[in-house]
Amino acid sequence: MARFDLDPVASFDPSEIDDQPSDAAVVVPIVARGDEHALLVTRRAEDLGEHPGQMSFPGGGAEVFDASPLETALREAHEEIGLAPAEADVIGQLDDIRTITGYAVTPFVARIPDRTYEPDDREVAEIAVLPLQGFLDETNYEYETRTHPDAGEVLVHYFTIDGYTVWGATARMLVQLLELATPFRPPSLSTQVTPNAGEPTDGSDGRTE
Repeated sequence: MARFDLDPVASFDPSEIDDQPSDAAVVVPIVARGDEHALLVTRRAEDLGEHPGQMSFPGGGAEVFDASPLETALREAHEEIGLAPAEADVIGQLDDIRTITGYAVTPFVARIPDRTYEPDDREVAEIAVLPLQGFLDETNYEYETRTHPDAGEVLVHYFTIDGYTVWGATARMLVQLLELATPFRPPSLSTQVTPNAGEPTDGSDGRTE
């Protein structure tokens, strides 16, 4: 079984982003099951205006009454899956990331109880708890390069486990967590081939889930 050490997450000094039109925050929820660990992800409702049907971590946009990004993350996780703020044992914070929809997203890594969670069907179509070892299995991982209009060449990650595909912003957060806590190391951009002609160059994805 691969190492899973959260001490580097707890001591990590994250970078922050303050140049986006909107702010958001998510909980990266870790579930302990005996000696093994899993990650909870949600499948977004199909009728949402942004990223419908995609896999994501519980969270959402900041409100004016939120005192901090952590309060945003915990409030949204409570609304989306019924996780009480007191149930989240927050371990640390990952780097903020930019999304193509104009958000700066702050991810908080937290241990949560191994129990049944109830999705808010207005936002969440399904909750999945996926084994950590599945994310470390190289046969479940793919990648490619894309040309982003602002960032230039970027590496796009795909994890497919138990029929669920995690990619985009959620996969970027996941990759950093895995780099900090496990032996996982993503490929380098310098070793990649640029996208083929006809592939999307705006950060969008041609896959369906």
